Amino acid sequence: MPELRLNLITREWVIIQCERARKPEEFAQRRERKYQPERLDSCPFCPGNEQKTPGEFARIPSDGSWRIRVIPNKYAALLDEGELLRTNEGHRHLVAGVGRHEVIVESPVHNMSTALFEIEQLTDILKMYKSRLVEAYKDGRVEHVIIFKNHGPSSGTSILHPHSQLIGIPITPIGIRNRMDEAMRYFDNTGECLLCAILKEDLAEGRRVVHETERFAAVIPYAALSPFHTWIVPKWHTASLADCSDDDMKELAGVLKATMHKFYHALDDPDYNYMIFTRGPFRNRSEYGHWYISIIPRVAPAAGFELGSGIYINHAIPEDVAEYLRSVKVS
Repeated sequence: MPELRLNLITREWVIIQCERARKPEEFAQRRERKYQPERLDSCPFCPGNEQKTPGEFARIPSDGSWRIRVIPNKYAALLDEGELLRTNEGHRHLVAGVGRHEVIVESPVHNMSTALFEIEQLTDILKMYKSRLVEAYKDGRVEHVIIFKNHGPSSGTSILHPHSQLIGIPITPIGIRNRMDEAMRYFDNTGECLLCAILKEDLAEGRRVVHETERFAAVIPYAALSPFHTWIVPKWHTASLADCSDDDMKELAGVLKATMHKFYHALDDPDYNYMIFTRGPFRNRSEYGHWYISIIPRVAPAAGFELGSGIYINHAIPEDVAEYLRSVKVS
């Protein structure tokens, strides 16, 4: 019989198709891939084409040949110039589209993948996320920052060169506000962080754990909204990515690489999105906020029922997916 599971973090219901569930290995996307070179003359993110992406914010190393660059998004969702103005005319509420939209070019190698990055490179990428997060929240117009990565055509990306993005927006999105409200309500009722409590149970049970180290764990949520939906969660209570030390970043890089390596081999390098849900560096004293990374391989697109109801149908049993991923060896 199908199960309706409730995600306590987001208050989203998910239908788990227990009897009609597909085996995890059936989600591998065996498809013909177009050859991609290490450098592409037409790619604006490849070395030698820096003039196509002016206005660089930061790079690693700071001079000479770069391994990571941060640049403005040429087609920014929000503009970094202008005042934060609000207008309310009857039922028409408007906020000026000001904020930040940055691109983190993760490697000079055009055909590189997160799963194949060296730990040192991935550590530096995470450190750059932290640095740009701190910088974005210095902008008084920015209310919320999201860091995300789109990989592959079905993820929404238009450039294959490995990159991620940061957008700082002048409002708090309803999805983020709902998470905050639920976390605050749980803390008021119990005196405990909701995600800490969930992770404690997950680690004790072990059935949905994919990979863990001393300070981080990759788990399939009990109410995973789609097959292979995975969270990477700090084991200690921390509200912001900005809390992480350099040692934390290196350990997190290892967990992220191991998780993405499992996806790469189990699902044949799937398209995916990942998002970092985090509070700002100046708001990290929260007793109820807890940051995490959400990874969604694009192996099962949403259809009319999901879009119409907000309830996702998951055709894979989370416990089976976690068991399958644990069996994928990390090299």
